[in-house]
Amino acid sequence: MTALFRISRELITARGKDARTFLHSQLSNDIAGLAVGASRYAFALEPTGKIAAFARVRCVADDHFVLDVDAGCGEAALTRLNKFKIRVACEFALESRDVMALRGLNASERTASLARDGAVSAWREADGAVDVFAAAAAEVGSLEDFHRERVRCSWPIFGVDITSDSLPAETSLTDVCVSFTKGCYPGQELVERMDSRGSTAPRRLMRLPSPAIAGLPYRLADGTEIGMCTSVAGDHALVMVQRAHLGIVEQITRS
Repeated sequence: MTALFRISRELITARGKDARTFLHSQLSNDIAGLAVGASRYAFALEPTGKIAAFARVRCVADDHFVLDVDAGCGEAALTRLNKFKIRVACEFALESRDVMALRGLNASERTASLARDGAVSAWREADGAVDVFAAAAAEVGSLEDFHRERVRCSWPIFGVDITSDSLPAETSLTDVCVSFTKGCYPGQELVERMDSRGSTAPRRLMRLPSPAIAGLPYRLADGTEIGMCTSVAGDHALVMVQRAHLGIVEQITRS
């Protein structure tokens, strides 16, 4: 069922003739080929390969991009971008913005919603999610209901489900956040090495059945502790599952 929520996002506007090339050199996804009006998710990594920021990047014009991040994450993301901005014609500005989050859309509703002014694709395409950076609507659903849908769709919040100690391979987001064919960027070496060698990350964020308590270990029916629960909403929980238990958890999620 379609629902409308008001959420807060922090926006970093990047303007300048070097904006595209600089962002492409710093982020884990392909920004060089991002068409005007299109958006995609990406990580900004530290040279160690750990995540410094998790952003959606929207191309407004060839010299104008908007990166939006989870509430409270803007300053850290901006600091990470500025760390490597040397002799680059690109200026950043940070602001907070209320966003109308449309969720539970079917395919035709999603297509129609993306035609609205200020509309941006959200989460994965199959999740039926669109965000609209526009005036707030009068009637919206509760944040509790929003997080129920977020957890159901296995979509993490930076600083809650994934953190600056996380590797991209641990997030279950490499399919939407990482390009394995683009040029170099900070932290790429570890990402590429793990992918090319088929390495399993030490942990992986996964959706599991509740009951569970966020911030406490998640235990199987036999009492086995398999990892830390990061979010709980409705019938599901997001759990950072330890590598040793991934096999049995994958069996649970398939059943």
